[in-house]
Amino acid sequence: MSLEQYHVIRLIQQKSQSLGDATALKGFEMAAPWDSVSWRQFDDYTSQIARLLIQFGLQAQDKAVILSQNCPQWTCADVGMLKAKAVVVPIYPTSTLEQAAYIMEDCQAKLIFVGDLQQYQMACQLVAGCESATQIIVFDASVELVDQKSHFHLDTLLYQAVEERYSLELDKRLSNLLLDDILTLIYTSGTTGNPKGVILDHRNVATIIRQHDSELNFESGDVSLVFLPLSHVFERGWSFYVLGRGGCNVYLQDPMKVKEAITQVRPHTLCVVPRFLEKVYSAVQEKVAKAPEKRKKLFAWALSVGERQFEVSQSRAKGSLWLKLQFLLASKLVFSKLQQVLGGRLKFMPCGGAALEPKVAGFFHSINLPVLCGYGMTETSATVTLNTLNNRVTGSNGKPLPGVDIKLGKDNEILVRGDTVMRGYYNRPEATEETFEDGWLKTGDAGFIDEQGNLFITDRIKELMKTSNGKYIAPQRVEGKVGCDPLIEQVAIVADAKHYVTALIVPSFESLEIWAKDQGVDYNSPLDLLRNSQVIEHFDNRLHLLQDELAGYEKIKKFTLLADPFSMESGLITPTMKLRRKMIYHKYSQEIDAMYS
Repeated sequence: MSLEQYHVIRLIQQKSQSLGDATALKGFEMAAPWDSVSWRQFDDYTSQIARLLIQFGLQAQDKAVILSQNCPQWTCADVGMLKAKAVVVPIYPTSTLEQAAYIMEDCQAKLIFVGDLQQYQMACQLVAGCESATQIIVFDASVELVDQKSHFHLDTLLYQAVEERYSLELDKRLSNLLLDDILTLIYTSGTTGNPKGVILDHRNVATIIRQHDSELNFESGDVSLVFLPLSHVFERGWSFYVLGRGGCNVYLQDPMKVKEAITQVRPHTLCVVPRFLEKVYSAVQEKVAKAPEKRKKLFAWALSVGERQFEVSQSRAKGSLWLKLQFLLASKLVFSKLQQVLGGRLKFMPCGGAALEPKVAGFFHSINLPVLCGYGMTETSATVTLNTLNNRVTGSNGKPLPGVDIKLGKDNEILVRGDTVMRGYYNRPEATEETFEDGWLKTGDAGFIDEQGNLFITDRIKELMKTSNGKYIAPQRVEGKVGCDPLIEQVAIVADAKHYVTALIVPSFESLEIWAKDQGVDYNSPLDLLRNSQVIEHFDNRLHLLQDELAGYEKIKKFTLLADPFSMESGLITPTMKLRRKMIYHKYSQEIDAMYS
């Protein structure tokens, strides 16, 4: 197929015609009509949205915003706007008013789609302060509208009559779909300064769909759980791929319900971040630690068998009938139970966003739940390199997708070139120029490439910390080792210009309170618990074990336990869960000083 045939709207139109009454979208625990949307309905809804936007005066390549949690309406608004040849600008539903206002003003948005009452209230303030924006369209039909003339419920609009001329205009736009049209502006959250709008066009997205088509075994009718925010390039790009292949997207509005959603939905795949896998791994390890000795030995034996069978499956070791029989037994006694916790029919889980600790990746490979770690960024339409079912190298991010070139520049910086690389930053020509070098995108990440062409990320260049002894520390590596512990929810290390490494640790209070109860620790409040000498000693012992593979200069020497998590509301993490280190260090400057006094 030519690249034009991979235009996301062409693919979705084809699937709508061929799949008809099959299910395209589902809303987990949502009421009708959004509990289940057929392909025919999906096509009707998105075409109606496109006609209405044209009626509202939206011109081709005008900008419009979506500010909502995950739901089928999100994708309907997205595809409806793309049918009208508009440019979709997603905003994280957790964004502050100031962050959203900056994006609205920078892109000169003409209208905004929102999800619930809280987002509608924010939208009213945004529209009042943005001259270009006029209409607000609300997904939640129970929200009471304060302006009946320019504020609308999506459910009402879907059945509103539209004049013939707007249908004719839509037909005209659909007949002129171009790969060079801008598809979206995605504002990178950034750990410092205002966000930058990454310009991605239809060529970028068509290319990623074609690339993944050649590398993965996703089939028509397969189910994907939409768990990560659609406002992020990872989940949204994957959703385009799923729909382009005729799959079914199931939308999870509340990510805290992912455990029960996986059990009920039984997805064939879902995109994950390392923290999700670390939590599953920690929960299993915690349960095994409390099991009788016989079950511990059975678990250890099964993992050993799974690890050997995994190496055979990757053609890195020679198999045998005996190993195969052992693996079948291990699957029946151990692995099948673990697989059922994640639905029982997962084919693979694409994983990105940060480095995954090798022992966590190895665990999932051993129990036959393939984790496909990849590397990418918003500026590359997500995936640059990817592990596949037949090429999974633990610790690596796999090989480049077809048509993508990578090489190492100064300080081993990863440089990328190809049709998935962004056009540039919106309204930021200087920032765009700084990001490119002779046609190559400078990623800001450092790494190396092995003899087989697999990419390994070593650190984020801008985040490298240099101790006063001249040693360089990659914080994500240290935090990844420590973060695998069931007792640790979040960790931020401190090392820059210091003579040893320290850490600010947010415990997992649920796990800590269970441990404290088992140990007979008396406390009156969470803060009281964190100051308990027995608790501090236990964390100290855990850190010694967790850091066994680190060099001496990398190891955390002192730590402070914190009662409050790093949150977006406090400004300490970005919407993509990256630490805002400067803000964290500023807020906890006294605690940090105390660790060096």
